[in-house]
Amino acid sequence: MKKILIIILLLGAVLSLPSQSKEFRGVWISSAWNINFPKEGSRSVAGQQMLLIQYLETAQKLGINAVFFQVRPEGDALYESNIEPWSRFLTGTQGRHPGYDPLEFLITEAKKRNIEVHAWLNPYRAATNASGERTANHMSKKFSRYAYRDKNVIWMDPGSEAVRNHIIKVVTDLVSRYDLDGIHYDDYFYPYPSVGKKNISYPDKGTYNDYKNGGGSLTFADWRRDNVNKLISKTYQAIKATKPGVKFGVSPFGIYTKGFPNTVKVELDQYNDIYSDPVKWIREGWVDYLAPQLYWADNSPQSFSALLKWWRDPEVNPRGIPIYPGIAADRLNKPHNWAPSEIIRQVEWTRKISNGPNPNGMIFWNIKVLDDNYKGISPQLRNQFK
Repeated sequence: MKKILIIILLLGAVLSLPSQSKEFRGVWISSAWNINFPKEGSRSVAGQQMLLIQYLETAQKLGINAVFFQVRPEGDALYESNIEPWSRFLTGTQGRHPGYDPLEFLITEAKKRNIEVHAWLNPYRAATNASGERTANHMSKKFSRYAYRDKNVIWMDPGSEAVRNHIIKVVTDLVSRYDLDGIHYDDYFYPYPSVGKKNISYPDKGTYNDYKNGGGSLTFADWRRDNVNKLISKTYQAIKATKPGVKFGVSPFGIYTKGFPNTVKVELDQYNDIYSDPVKWIREGWVDYLAPQLYWADNSPQSFSALLKWWRDPEVNPRGIPIYPGIAADRLNKPHNWAPSEIIRQVEWTRKISNGPNPNGMIFWNIKVLDDNYKGISPQLRNQFK
């Protein structure tokens, strides 16, 4: 009887222990410019599917449990859509059916490996090659008044309510039809300016004047930030109204603004140069996680650990929204030529610096570096994640 009683007590003690949430380990799979998928010139269905399986198997072997698949690199689709055209990165021609649905295929294969799939969208970038052919149903044609050329890229105007509603429609369609774990935006809201220069050439003064003539009172910079705020809050609301369990997150530029924190050197910042306010998003609860792109070495003027401490600080993030930093694995390559120890050190920092009540996590840029095992990084990460 004593032995039975001891076993019961031990079982009770084990069951009463707090559950351990798994560490969130993501990786980005990019389709823009065929950076990761599909490989340049690879047009066959079998070849593209084999590459997706290869990437998933690499993630599984390393212990990575989420992939961020770029399904909308330039107002197009790497999935079946009645709203936007098939991406030219699949076939070489925008609007041409690739012969299968890459997103559906990826979701099916990822589930076999217990890997989450997050659909990654570029909200406002409409063309990576402004001179390229675009279909009649492309958003740059449907909303041509709000399509602006910046060098060789076409950007849609975040100040346009029609453009914003179109993006929300795309997101709602994706969430309703695909078994996704998340929706993800990257940091391209307004175009990046050159270092040391303000983004004054972006031609949205007409939209701002329409706003002012309609009774608006915000300054030009605040109006731009408010445009992005509206997209973020409305995206969150649309996702939760459609499928509450689907997560929504953004990967903003890693430096918020000058002086925050005051220990890092600022050349560009998210708030003043790209006109968006991710601190407001986490304070308002408009995102389920944030993944600031902390693409700097730890011993640099933009210290990885100093920035991560700032983003995870309860004063910055009083709601305790999970912060999963972006780690630049591609900087193992030239010209940065990092040593693998820098990547491992950054993984270790994510565990040393409290993420509040949330499990630890990080997202790697990008899958090709890990798939190629550049500089022997893969077994070192596998050792970290086992």
